[in-house]
Amino acid sequence: MSTGNNTKFYQALRCQTEEGPTSSPDQTLDQTINLDQTIDLELIGEEPFLIRIDDKPYSVVMRTPGEEVFHAAGFCLGEGIADSADDFKTIGYDKDSDPNIIDIWLKPERSKKIPHLLERRGFVSQTSCGICGKEMMKELNQILTPAESGFEVEMNKVFDCIGKLSKNQKYYQRTRGSHAAIIFDDQLQAISFAEDVGRHNALDKAIGKLFMDGTLSCARILVLSSRISYELVQKAARAHLPVIISNSRPTALAAEMGQALNMTLAFPAEKNELIIVCGENRIKRR
Repeated sequence: MSTGNNTKFYQALRCQTEEGPTSSPDQTLDQTINLDQTIDLELIGEEPFLIRIDDKPYSVVMRTPGEEVFHAAGFCLGEGIADSADDFKTIGYDKDSDPNIIDIWLKPERSKKIPHLLERRGFVSQTSCGICGKEMMKELNQILTPAESGFEVEMNKVFDCIGKLSKNQKYYQRTRGSHAAIIFDDQLQAISFAEDVGRHNALDKAIGKLFMDGTLSCARILVLSSRISYELVQKAARAHLPVIISNSRPTALAAEMGQALNMTLAFPAEKNELIIVCGENRIKRR
């Protein structure tokens, strides 16, 4: 979709105040002058997105239009619906249907392996205000495996990766209303980037691109514009990403999950200062 569909312009009022002296016959007074200006404000787009699996509704999420196939693919990987792009018989739009709907048909052998997941049709995608607790953790442990050890990165290179995230955020620069995810390989080359009004959507899209073109095994570092929450750890773990860097600290549950899954979670505190929550062995300080 074009940029015009991803953002919209609205008229808004920019209000400023300016201090200035006003003279009177008796004294000079300070007066506040109101400076109002009508402006065109560009805002990030947000529309509902329906994911149908085997011709039945599975989930509805709010997202920024664009890259729907990658979004749906990344979502399915994160939820355990698919382990490989080969699990999809078809994935795409119905030409006679709404463009906000993606139809996914799984291969019969895959559907037979995940009846417990397909029974959750209509389940609202997990968010930071969604389900939690021991039952949720039991479910997640069935589809997640610990990250492999071995990959290491120098701390100064981590800051380079963080800088590349903001440089790629074209919508945020204009709207101040989007989240982003960027993925690097073991040579610290950016191999996938996505931006969306929703942080979960941005990650699904970024992972989905690599998942669909068969290069997800090259992914090593994930950098997020948002805080690290448990569901983002879940999505990264399903993609076998060992390192997550974010602009703010993780939640307690995310830290617990990251540690249990042998992942590295870290965030910058001050200039040239990095807080490593878990998995410090992957980040070389000296």
